Amino acid sequence: MYQSIITEVDDSVGILTLNKADRHNTLTELLVAEMTSGLLELEANPSVRVVVISSAGKSFCAGADLNEMKQAATSSSQENLHEARNMVCLMTTLNALSKPSIARIQGPAYGGGVGIIAACDIAVTTYGALFALNEVKLGLIPAVICPFVVAAIGARYCRRYMLSAERFSAAEAYRIGLVHEVVPGEEQLDEAIGEIIDSLLKNGPNAQAECKSLIQTVAGQPIDELTLEETAQRLTRVRASPEGKEGLTAFSEKRKPIWHD
Repeated sequence: MYQSIITEVDDSVGILTLNKADRHNTLTELLVAEMTSGLLELEANPSVRVVVISSAGKSFCAGADLNEMKQAATSSSQENLHEARNMVCLMTTLNALSKPSIARIQGPAYGGGVGIIAACDIAVTTYGALFALNEVKLGLIPAVICPFVVAAIGARYCRRYMLSAERFSAAEAYRIGLVHEVVPGEEQLDEAIGEIIDSLLKNGPNAQAECKSLIQTVAGQPIDELTLEETAQRLTRVRASPEGKEGLTAFSEKRKPIWHD
């Protein structure tokens, strides 16, 4: 039984909810550990096709827990490194999920909360949400989340928002590529996410996993012979797979494909 999160499965959708509304879902050591375990649980569940990251209360995630950060100031280097590596484990677990992931952002997301959004495949937010990469205000740096945020919004916008620590709106988060869609309120948020889930569930689960792996492999790589050969090899392998054959057969027979996990 988890203390800081809730995991549930609704049909083919696994939902992981940050459940510390009274603390604005700050990333305590316990929440980080439980979130990692919850993600691995949903990844291993064969009935789960899509993973949604949501939060209870008014905030999506207010970033690092300040009480624990104060304690960290007096901790040893090894203790601090251990805590940082736990956050690395969470971020890499979320980023490497074989199943599509969606961030449901109903309120403010700061620091590590922005990192969680960046590590998800798809992000949808309400207009009222605010965002900030505010670590430098505390004399710190967004080190662990940096690779994921750079991948989401690019180095140029990271320079502005990581250095200034200024808050930015949902509209700006959309403009710079942190989120994919902005809606008026939580009712519309659930409707938008429901439509995305419907689209995701129509597609081959193995193909989606292969797509995620492909993107991570070729992102940032030069378009050279090695990269192009890699893409050719992957296409050949997937096209010859049972799922690939079923998808092509269903298309030619003008029927819906039958996907098997």
